[in-house]
Amino acid sequence: MSDKQEFKFPSEMVDLPSKGKVYPKESPLSGGQIELKYMTAKEEDILTSQNLIKKGLVIEKLLNSLILTPNITIDDLVLGDKNAVMVAARILAYGPEYVASITSPLDGSQVDYTFDLSQCPFKDLPDDVDYTDNKFKLELPASKATIEFKLLTGKDEKDIDAELKSLKKVSKQVSPEITTRLKYAILSLNGDDNKQHIRSFVEQHLLSRDSMVIRKEVNRISPDIDLKQEVEIGGETVEVAIPMTVGFFWPEA
Repeated sequence: MSDKQEFKFPSEMVDLPSKGKVYPKESPLSGGQIELKYMTAKEEDILTSQNLIKKGLVIEKLLNSLILTPNITIDDLVLGDKNAVMVAARILAYGPEYVASITSPLDGSQVDYTFDLSQCPFKDLPDDVDYTDNKFKLELPASKATIEFKLLTGKDEKDIDAELKSLKKVSKQVSPEITTRLKYAILSLNGDDNKQHIRSFVEQHLLSRDSMVIRKEVNRISPDIDLKQEVEIGGETVEVAIPMTVGFFWPEA
């Protein structure tokens, strides 16, 4: 008999806003859930790692450490699902109560408010959209071009950030965030999936009217968690965005 004790950490199956519709059928995520373990002292080490903090990798390393679903990392999730996993991980670690400072609508002062993260609903998915394989078609109203696009994933977000940082080193002018995101989102142009052709189209030929339509459609169909809540301050009820401060994963001890 072995003296070695094995501990199985408690875990939860967490629902995804996408309901798994954007993932391939063979993906473990296609069932609409992901398994997360409860945070341990090991994950607190990650949260306090100055090296990871400086590199901006803390949240990524933390969430990957908590995901138990086989062969899945945070990079595989579309951004709305990633947001929901982050909120679920925080609830499992420290409970749903989250204290953050918000601006009072009465006098503009900063007041502490306790949000209930368990009361953040998922955005309703539109019925007229086929989410199969995370590919969507759209005819642009100005150019009449037909594009195929996808919802960005955690990996896309990392690649976009890296490209923007690289461009910033070369040029101190306006950051091309909108066009860079569109280059990663658009999969084909009139049936042509050549990435260089797509980049050239976005940089030189994409009209602002068409750009706005793409971004509106992406926003309309994107699964996500609603991080706005109504709060009552001084007798007035206002809707505010839940601030993602350092206290989200680093609550005061």
